[in-house]
Amino acid sequence: MGVEENSVIENIKTRRSVMEYTDREVSDEDIKTIIDAGIHAPSGFNSQPWFFVVVKNREMMKRMSDHCKPRLLAMLEEATNDAAVEFKKKLEKEEFHIFYDAPVLIIVLGNNADVAVDYDCALCAENMMLAAHSMGIGSCWVGTGCFIQDNPEILEELGITPDYRVIAPIVFGYPVKEPEEPPKKEPEIVWVY
Repeated sequence: MGVEENSVIENIKTRRSVMEYTDREVSDEDIKTIIDAGIHAPSGFNSQPWFFVVVKNREMMKRMSDHCKPRLLAMLEEATNDAAVEFKKKLEKEEFHIFYDAPVLIIVLGNNADVAVDYDCALCAENMMLAAHSMGIGSCWVGTGCFIQDNPEILEELGITPDYRVIAPIVFGYPVKEPEEPPKKEPEIVWVY
């Protein structure tokens, strides 16, 4: 089988970060399938340090967004590149939602006792996003969502205990349209023979 015929490589190359979603709900069965793909990621010493919180409550997502937006605005205060400046303009609008009004948010958390938790959970998150894409479901990793870590009230409502840390807040839903492929830089490669 050539690369052109490889459905896994095709899925990897066509996955995009989706920032516009329809109102169509993602079924619990599809969410379970996406999480199942995540837990099949490799982890150091097979530690499997992940824990998942599935949020379908739009009011909770709005509260989380409202908590995180000021932190992101502060981070972008000195930003000068065009993309950051444009994003900052969106953030300044009260109605802007950092979770893009997606129908579901899955938070991948990592066990603080695990030394490679960030790497392991990142692999899990990528598996989940690729699985979703293969099912026609869009996704976007919203790193800003990690700011909920400093809100004890929200953490308690989500059932997140102090022994877990937010690693990957990812929204899922059906895309309004497929985003275009962003330009890719040629990789720098050192070959050692």
